[in-house]
Amino acid sequence: MKGNQYQDYEPDIAKGVLLHREIDRFTDSHEVVSESKKRLSEKYRHYSGVIVDMFYDHFLAKNFSEFHPEDLKTFSENHFKRLVAFQNQMPARAQHMLPYMVANNWLLAYAELKGIHRALSGLSRRTKFDSKMDESIQDLTKHYTLFEQEFRLFFPDIQSHISEFREDLINS
Repeated sequence: MKGNQYQDYEPDIAKGVLLHREIDRFTDSHEVVSESKKRLSEKYRHYSGVIVDMFYDHFLAKNFSEFHPEDLKTFSENHFKRLVAFQNQMPARAQHMLPYMVANNWLLAYAELKGIHRALSGLSRRTKFDSKMDESIQDLTKHYTLFEQEFRLFFPDIQSHISEFREDLINS
């Protein structure tokens, strides 16, 4: 969602958009994430940030029980039910993608390397230029331990930051 379009939505949805933007802003400016991106930037250029996001999604999904009391399968099923309930309020592109996300339970699939590879390959097909994102699974497997260590350094920082941001957002 570009610009101030979020203001056209009900307050809770608008706050969700702002929260998502803050997650992206914080992630993009974090020094540990920058280290992960640096390892990929020569080959993938500006796509390295998207790739690192996907790698970190993999580590979050794989280790979900460390971060959330609900198991990932239940969490993702409940999450997708809520999204489907609001599908008619989503931008057209999101409405188009949601059935695929639900049918293939993308959140649960991210816990496996083949799920992340499938997602990266799909993203690669949709880019204007030859992003080579489909090849990045090789970089993940080659530097798996290092990427996971970086994720584990980053994740507590974003949890703390977003917890504070949400409180400010709720009280505004």
